[in-house]
Amino acid sequence: MKKIFYSLFLSVLLYGSQENTSLSLANAIEILKSKNLEIQMASLDVDIAQKDVDVASGNNWGHVTFTQDISRSNDSGNVFGFKLSSREADFGAFGFSEFLSPLGEAIGGAAQGISPSDMSSLLKVQPENLNYPDDRNYFQTKIKYEVPLFSGFEISSYEAIMKSITKINSLDKQEVINEKIYQVKKSFYDMALLRESSKNISIILKNLNTLENTTKQMIEVGYAKNVDLLEVQAKKGSLERLLREIDLNRKLLYQYISFLLDEQISDIVTPAINVTMPSYDDETILQNNLDIQKATKGVEIQQNMLSVAQASYYPTVGAFGEIATADDTFLGSAYDHKGYTIGARVSWNLFNGGIDEAHIEKTKIQALKTSLQSNLATKGIALKIIQLRTQIQTSDAEIEYLEKEFELANEIYENYEGRYKENLSSMNDVIIKQSQQIEKILLIQKARNQRNERIFALEKLANGEEK
Repeated sequence: MKKIFYSLFLSVLLYGSQENTSLSLANAIEILKSKNLEIQMASLDVDIAQKDVDVASGNNWGHVTFTQDISRSNDSGNVFGFKLSSREADFGAFGFSEFLSPLGEAIGGAAQGISPSDMSSLLKVQPENLNYPDDRNYFQTKIKYEVPLFSGFEISSYEAIMKSITKINSLDKQEVINEKIYQVKKSFYDMALLRESSKNISIILKNLNTLENTTKQMIEVGYAKNVDLLEVQAKKGSLERLLREIDLNRKLLYQYISFLLDEQISDIVTPAINVTMPSYDDETILQNNLDIQKATKGVEIQQNMLSVAQASYYPTVGAFGEIATADDTFLGSAYDHKGYTIGARVSWNLFNGGIDEAHIEKTKIQALKTSLQSNLATKGIALKIIQLRTQIQTSDAEIEYLEKEFELANEIYENYEGRYKENLSSMNDVIIKQSQQIEKILLIQKARNQRNERIFALEKLANGEEK
């Protein structure tokens, strides 16, 4: 019993520890990749594009059609055709039963000396069986296979186009993943900056509490005025309001992270406040950049579109085979009434008013335009890399400068606080110096946030984090 109780207690303890485990950035990114709704939709776009590849590839194999005709008619042409198709036509179907009797009489008359010219009336006989046949059912079962043998490279070009489009959709999906990772990472580092700012402001608030108590004591002994206390309390209220704003921003960040991961997140492990500068060079970024890869695939698509346009200059060759059976009942005497047809067809458009040539020239111009767009994308990304690196260096210098200013502001505040206690400066001077502390904290947070954003943007250009 003790062992069972101990096992249950250990399970609850372990489960509770898992429940309280803070979410790390690495785990958040893994959850993001599997649960984010936009990433899932991008994956479906890739699947759809792959099906388009299957459709284009399937054209190489032709198609098989099954046809089942069920008819009933008393039309003379249909009835005669039905009998012929089901291999059941006889001379009676031609009306010979109504022709033979007059023919016999004519032959007998000829034997008796009747002129042969009188026999021409036989040709005017209208056979009742042929012109007014009885109703007849018709069941025809047919299977036909048609396959293209040569299409002027049109099918293979379309297949290559669909594969390129699938690749572009895959790149689009990766772009969505990178963007969402960027948002998650930025949220984590924003949370770290908020916590850092909250910690520094809490220290200042603690100092203000000490100053408030000191001021109260000084008022009691007549070394300070009530207005001094009011200034301290007013500044204290301002800091408390700022801390509440930070807390609300933290809650909002948790909601945003929960939205990105599609599950409720209440606690995270914040990383260091400074993002490590990636070490990859510009050439590596250009090679991995998704926009450049998509532009390159666009060039390939236009080249294949040109092949599709040029297919109009070639003949197309196809083959077909067909088996069929027919009867006045469904599959009646199917084997005896079977038949087949095989054949091939060559089709060549020799002239259509120059439309094909104009279409080809248009496609060439579009291919040239796409190539220029690809070059422009490469140069634009290269310029963006230079801009981001310059901005990161500027942010590094700004942060270093602001941190020194913050240290100086702390020293000045402590100095003025001491001077106030010695009645050498006013409370207003102390509050001003303390405001400068807060200003430096907020400026440092802003500069670090800008630096992090630019490093994340550089990572996005390089198609993800440095491996």
